Amino acid sequence: MTSWKTQERIDAGGVLLDGDLALPEHPSGLIIFAHGSGSSRHSPRNQIVATELHEYGLATLLTDLLTTEEEVADARTGHLRFDIGLLADRVIAVIDWARDNPPTAALPIGLFGASTGGGAALVAAAARPQAVRAVVSRGGRPDLAGPALLEVRSPTMFLVGERDTEVLDLNEQARNTMRISAELRVIAGATHLFSEPGALDQVAEEAAGFFQMHLTPAVAR
Repeated sequence: MTSWKTQERIDAGGVLLDGDLALPEHPSGLIIFAHGSGSSRHSPRNQIVATELHEYGLATLLTDLLTTEEEVADARTGHLRFDIGLLADRVIAVIDWARDNPPTAALPIGLFGASTGGGAALVAAAARPQAVRAVVSRGGRPDLAGPALLEVRSPTMFLVGERDTEVLDLNEQARNTMRISAELRVIAGATHLFSEPGALDQVAEEAAGFFQMHLTPAVAR
C-alpha cells in the first residue's frame, strides 16, 4: 500500500513539469512513467498499472512530459506528442531529478513507457545506461527511438495487444533489431488501449514481475 504521495515540480531544461510521486514503505525501486500520445500523468491506464506496482513495493513517478501551454498547442496540432527527442529529453531530466531527490536517490530506476512514450523511454534508457535498470513498453512505438534502439543496454520487455497488429509488427521488428535480448509478451485478445476486461491487469502483473526481477535494492556505500 502507498504510504506517501507528493506533488512535485521538476525542472526539465528551463520548463517545470508536474509530477506525482508515490512511495510505499521500504520501496525496492522507482518506476518513472513516460506517457503516450495526447496523454498525461492522469492517464487512467497508467494509474491502474501504478497502483499494481505499489502492491509490489515499487515507488512510482508519473509526470506530465509537456507543460500546460504545450499540451494546449499539441491538442490543436499533435506535433509535440511525436517529438521523441523532446519527450526523451524530458524523461532524462526526470531521471536526473530522481537521482538527486533524497527520497528517491538510492532507488534503482525502471522506465514504463506507453505508446510514443515507449520510444522516448528507450532513448532515455540509452542515454542513462547506468541509471536505468529495466524498461517496459506498453503498446509502445520502439521504432520511434531510431538509432538509440541499438544503444539500449537495459533489460527490456514489450507488452502488446494481440489485436494491435500494426504495433505488434513494429515491436517484433524492434526486438529483433536490438543488441540485447528483449522480451515480447502478447496480451491475448487485447487492442491498443488494452480496454478489454482483464487486459490491463495482465499488463500490470507482467510489468511488476519484470521490474521485480531486474530492480534490486541499491547497495549502500
